[in-house]
Formats: sequence, C-alpha cells, structure tokens
Amino acid sequence: MSREEFAKPWKSYEEQLDLLISRGLAVTDRSRALDYLQRIGYYRLSGYWYPFRERSGPFMYLDQQGRKPAKKQRKVVTLALDQFRPGARFEDAVKLYVFDKKLRLLAMDALERIEIALRVDISHTLGEIDPVAYLRPELFHDSFSRDLNNGKGVTRHHEWLGRHARLINESKEEFVRHNKTKYGLPLIIWVACEVWDFGTMSRLYAGMREAEQDAISAKYGVHNGRTFATWLRSLNYLRNVCAHHSRLWNRNIVDQPKLPSMGEVTWVGPFEDDSHLRARCYLLLRIARHLLQVVNPSSSWPERVKAHLQTFPDLDHLSLNLAGMGAPDGWEHDW
Repeated sequence: MSREEFAKPWKSYEEQLDLLISRGLAVTDRSRALDYLQRIGYYRLSGYWYPFRERSGPFMYLDQQGRKPAKKQRKVVTLALDQFRPGARFEDAVKLYVFDKKLRLLAMDALERIEIALRVDISHTLGEIDPVAYLRPELFHDSFSRDLNNGKGVTRHHEWLGRHARLINESKEEFVRHNKTKYGLPLIIWVACEVWDFGTMSRLYAGMREAEQDAISAKYGVHNGRTFATWLRSLNYLRNVCAHHSRLWNRNIVDQPKLPSMGEVTWVGPFEDDSHLRARCYLLLRIARHLLQVVNPSSSWPERVKAHLQTFPDLDHLSLNLAGMGAPDGWEHDW
C-alpha cells in the first residue's frame, strides 16, 4: 500500500507544523516547535492541543431508529473541529505536556510507596492464616475462588495464580533464586509478594474474604473493604497511565473508585454529587494523599503536589484550568 492510499499520509515535520499553523495554532518560535515535534512527536502532543480546538454542536445521539433515547440515556456531545480557538499557541501545548509529565512522576512516587506498604499488609494478613494462603481457594471469597470468570472456564483465582507463577518464573531477583534453591516452591507469601506488580496485588486483595479486606482497609480509615478494593483498582489504572507515559491531567478515568460516606471520610464531600470530579485524576491523587497519611505521614509529597498544581500553565485565554483535572474549589486546603 502506497502512502497516498492512507487516510492520513506521512508528513514531514515542516509539513506537520505548517498544517497546524494553517488551522490557527500560533507558533512564535518555528525552530523550537520543529524540535518538539521531532523529540516528542505530533501524535503525543496532539493530546495536549486537542482542548484548544474549536467545537461544534452540541449534538444529541439518536437511537438506531433515529429517535431521541430515553431521558436518562441521552448523551449530548460536541465535536472537535480542525480549527483552533483564537489565542491557541503551540507553546501552550508544550507547557501542558511538561506539566503533565511532572504530574505523572509525582503520582508514581506516591504509588510506589503505597504498593510496597500494601504488599506488606496483604502478605502479613494472609500469612498469619497460612504461609502459602494464596494457594488455598477456600481462604478467598467465592466470587474469586469458585465462580467461573466470564465464560473462560476458570476462576479469577486460577487466572491470578497463572499471573503469579509467570512473575515468579520470569523474576531475575536474587532472593527468588535463593528461596527456590534453599526451600523450593511454593514461595511463602511474604517472599512471593515482592514480585507482585500493583495489578497483581490489587486483584488478590479484591478476591480476599470480607473479614480480611476490612481488617486492612480499616488501617486506612475505610471501614468497607469492598470500597477500598475499588480504590486499589483505580490506583492501578493510574499507575498504568503513568507507566505508559500517557496523558493524565484531563483524562477521563474509566475505572472510577467508589467513595465512602462523608461521615467516614470528610474530604469526599465535593466529589459525592459531581460526576465530572469523580471522572478526573485529581480524585485519585487525593486518594493517594489519604493513603500516604498512613503509609508515610511525614512525607513531603503533599507539599510537592500542591506546589506543582500551582504551576499549572496560564491558559485562561482558552478557559483551561485545574478544574479540567477535577480539582474542586478550594482544593489547596486538601494538601
């Protein structure tokens, strides 16, 4: 297939920049803009200038018969046009990109500490019952250990064990080799947990019995372990976004966490009845802040996050601010 046959043919960096300029994106330093396109790439940067584009609509989606759907199912959308809004500049997209990069690094800093602490919580709780408790399906919730998963013919526990075994087999860590050689398999849980990634850890926690879940979540001021399980699942989503260097600041969070009542956790108040705030990354940062108060109460992370959020680029001319990442009014008091 020739390049002419593609819907979006290959363009040189000069052509890419000329296209953006023709659509109304101001470029004050052409050589620097070309350098950014070469180092970061048009497609990655496009996620940051996307909010600068003009919109048409709003439009309402119709059902297959061309009729308006029921009120609760109506979805009103706007469409992004090729043309940029007045005042949009290439350098603004770069500033957003840099802000987002630093935000992801801060998130990963917190997630590393949370992951390590929760490995200990889970392995200590289950290890007290049995040093290889992760092998015993009767020690987990029936939905995890007995119910077949989505027609695959195996349980979630069975799938988890497959993932766990791969992590053990692929590990190059000296402690894994030592324990295999000296004690054989299976590894005791407080050793085995050291090879888990965040997803493996959070899935095992989600499969635990309610009593053990609640015992761990209560340590973090959340009485319902099932709610806490959604926190870990959402933080794993956050970790994956950051690990793959994906855009974070205004991303729609697909895997949203459940929230305890305001009476239990006071800071959730602004998020309870606001679907926009619940669907943005600020809520996940706030959850990380909540957990770090237990994991490392003397950490400077909250101050560093606050200081970084205050560096959000001045994009008032494009009506963009921290509300786009779900920060509620008065967010500074959270940190």
